[in-house]
Amino acid sequence: MKTLLCFILTLLFFSCNSSGNLPDEDDLQDGDLIFQESTSAQSKAIQLATHSKYSHCGIIFKGEGNCFVVEAIQPVQSTPLKDWIKRGKGGHYVVRRLKDADDVLTPKFVLEMKKFARIYSGKDYDLHFSWDNDKMYCSELIWKIYNQKGKGIEIGRLQKLKDFDLSNPIVKEKLAERYGDKIPYNEKVISPGEIFDSDLLETIISK
Repeated sequence: MKTLLCFILTLLFFSCNSSGNLPDEDDLQDGDLIFQESTSAQSKAIQLATHSKYSHCGIIFKGEGNCFVVEAIQPVQSTPLKDWIKRGKGGHYVVRRLKDADDVLTPKFVLEMKKFARIYSGKDYDLHFSWDNDKMYCSELIWKIYNQKGKGIEIGRLQKLKDFDLSNPIVKEKLAERYGDKIPYNEKVISPGEIFDSDLLETIISK
């Protein structure tokens, strides 16, 4: 009986600590970017089209003693960091930060970023990856929060849909599902992979 009890307690311990790969929140800053391999239905198509492992991203903000990830899912919302990490494949994630964050991310700039995040909060997820502000997808949200209507920072190179690798059958199927025969090849797009690879960023945490 004692052995069984110890076994159960051990299972509970590891279950409760399955998020042991969580970062020390003291190591995080407002404006840090976090990336993961999403488990969503469209993740594989995004990975194939962009040639990047990372298919979802968000921006970290601190508040009320906790860290949250502002992300564009359905709808745009703030998600507790631990919950965001659990959703990713294998719990793996990477945190990247502006190389000159101490100079650029002043308290005033961060306040402006949070203001823009609130403006976008509650908007629907953009399944069609349009560049307008009616709906948002994950990397678009990050890019626009940092850019602040052209007055801020451009993290990642804007591309057009036709610039991606659209040759894989999985990608073609997803495009047909979303657009039919009217694929907007010239639509302005920013991908999670393009933001991840930005020369403006450096990796802070990878777990």
